[in-house]
Amino acid sequence: MMPLGRYNDRRGGWLAGLVCLLTAIPVTAADFSGDDATALSAVAPPAVIESPAEPVGPDRRLSIGLLEDRGFSTFGWIEAGIGANNWGSPFNGPIVMADRSWQGQVNQLVVATERVADTDGEGWAWGGRADLLVGTDSIFTTARGLDAYLYPRYAIENVASWAFTKDYGLALPQLYADVAYDDLNLRFGHCYCISGYEQVAAVSNFFYTHAFSMMYQPFTLTGMIGSWKPDERLTVYAGVHDGWNNFSDPMPLQGPWSIMNQSYPGAASTAGFIGGATIKSDGGGQSLALVTLTGNELSPLGLSPVDGSLVGNRTLVSTVYTNKITDRLSYVAQADTAWQFNAGLPPGNVGQQPGLAQWYSFVQWAFWRFDDRWSGGARLEYFRDNNGYLVYLPFRNLAQSGNPGFWSGGYAGSFWDLSFGLNYRPNRNWVFRPELRYDWFTPNANANRPYGRGIGAGIGTSGDRLGQFYSGCDVVYQF
Repeated sequence: MMPLGRYNDRRGGWLAGLVCLLTAIPVTAADFSGDDATALSAVAPPAVIESPAEPVGPDRRLSIGLLEDRGFSTFGWIEAGIGANNWGSPFNGPIVMADRSWQGQVNQLVVATERVADTDGEGWAWGGRADLLVGTDSIFTTARGLDAYLYPRYAIENVASWAFTKDYGLALPQLYADVAYDDLNLRFGHCYCISGYEQVAAVSNFFYTHAFSMMYQPFTLTGMIGSWKPDERLTVYAGVHDGWNNFSDPMPLQGPWSIMNQSYPGAASTAGFIGGATIKSDGGGQSLALVTLTGNELSPLGLSPVDGSLVGNRTLVSTVYTNKITDRLSYVAQADTAWQFNAGLPPGNVGQQPGLAQWYSFVQWAFWRFDDRWSGGARLEYFRDNNGYLVYLPFRNLAQSGNPGFWSGGYAGSFWDLSFGLNYRPNRNWVFRPELRYDWFTPNANANRPYGRGIGAGIGTSGDRLGQFYSGCDVVYQF
């Protein structure tokens, strides 16, 4: 079976993720990356960039006159960092994106062009956006049929088709258009899904590393979604998408890799639903966002297409609450629950047969703004992979065409992670983000252990440790 989640069963949905980004994540502070909440189509954690002493937003350095004359803005950022674990393992356990130990990574070099569909509540407007991402994070944002191979070629993950070295590649995570009229908006294309609080874009997060709950939601969706904002406090949206992290890959119905349970209702369709609402308090100090995605998803049974695959319903419900308690203190809580029917459980789960896989999590963040340049944050997460269906390592090798089979997992049990970090902003364009993190794992009976995988360990070898210390730091520059 294949690990699923953000970077496994990549069945995407165009606009779906997009509206998420417009509506699902409540705005409680200035956008970390742009001049307003829509400049980067993403919302940042509270207290990341709040600075009453200077204007919000970076000093933009890109200017393309031909595009600016037509209402488009061009901007971007570069993120680079390094981190390591205390066991000397070449991979930082199940930590993904900042995954390589003692290896400097240029995680993201992003250039984006955007035109905001701003109606001011009256009349028609149009807009759109395109993002190009180069770096070690590119393999996590691929969609099958676009920047990843179609399913029959590789049964594992979304194997990146635009990679040009083992660790680096190119991805096109966003390409969408907007049509708006008064309080209504229709967005269609390919974009990030914004269920949950943390996002792919480095400029939208406080920490260098990510919570497990972020990694096991869809990264991208391809489809269309409509949103309705009757007032400043409420936004409602609904739409259809083509599946988690999928651009144009149909369900396999023929060949040795075809679905084994084709009598399952809707087995031939990748279509899914996304919907939800965001409610804000008067003044925007508190907000509650609910997002749900449901639809049939593929669950491969092994590392080779000839192993076959199953199809079953996958549903995710994600709730995010934010509270700007004071000008200095902000709090965020996220609760998720999800399940996959007809899940092909991995070889590490001895004796288990394909069936229902469940996972759920609860995450809390607290942010404190010391002054105009310094802020601190803490994150505590509980993540339960009930059946060992999701969490694998090393993910990076699974996403490379030359490394199928170099993996270990899954890890049935409960993951905890506790992170402490600082953000230092010497000016509006730079941010430095040091972080300390401790992870520990409570396994089910006979489950693999995810930490301490030695440098000399062989293919498929799991670790022998239940916990891990991690320390890392990255820097983000916006232009």
